[in-house]
Amino acid sequence: MEKIRYAIAGSSGRMGRTLIEAVQQDAGAVLAAALEHGSSPFLGKDAGELVGAPCGVRITADLDAALAVADCLIDFTRPEGTLLHLAACRRHKVSLVIGTTGFSAQGKLAIEEAAKEIPIVFAPNMAVGVNAVFRLLDMAARILNEGYDVEVIEAHHRHKVDAPSGTALRMGEVVAAALGRDLSGCAVYGREGHTGERPETQIGFSTIRGGDIVGDHTVLFAGSGERIEITHKSASRMPYALGALRAGRFMSGHDRGLFDMQDVLGLK
Repeated sequence: MEKIRYAIAGSSGRMGRTLIEAVQQDAGAVLAAALEHGSSPFLGKDAGELVGAPCGVRITADLDAALAVADCLIDFTRPEGTLLHLAACRRHKVSLVIGTTGFSAQGKLAIEEAAKEIPIVFAPNMAVGVNAVFRLLDMAARILNEGYDVEVIEAHHRHKVDAPSGTALRMGEVVAAALGRDLSGCAVYGREGHTGERPETQIGFSTIRGGDIVGDHTVLFAGSGERIEITHKSASRMPYALGALRAGRFMSGHDRGLFDMQDVLGLK
């Protein structure tokens, strides 16, 4: 079986470096290209040197040249950058793994349109453990469907720019769907002042930002006399990288379509 040739967007960042390390450790993968923005001080440097394992792949800002030698682009950057990469992948017929969060409705529509021509895995969290938690939340919500208040608490490092996290929002969506609710109509994002009693159907979100927290998520079901908490904590970014590579392998059998990690893991 031929190795999958990966291009990594945002290669000098925290997630980009983890992805480079994961690709180098995967016997079925090869690092074909490493991308950065045009003013990056890392341009021209060996991408492997970022993780202590030189590989001969130079970091570049030439998106078209990078995609010309890649089978799959992995992107954990920001929405505006990802949408530019999306258009290029569409031109080059390169599959795309999107771990970026914080897209507008228009951005999500652009992803859906591109998926009519290329395969895309778009998920708020690529970690296999988090996707197992999504299934557990669906089950828990269906069982705890009366007399329990739902709160989603998430914590990330100080550099994260969107809140709540995409994973927290997805957790809320999973719970809301299982309870027959529309999250947009029952979510509350933080509380302050005289808020009155908590509505029974409300799903609350609390956000913590600080230090180097990789990512912690807890969904609390609070009832009378008991609390049930379902928690996932990330000790490193490697689970996200390994999930992204798994997504890349999954797409090697598809020529188009929009998928998420539930598809990749065969959970649908």
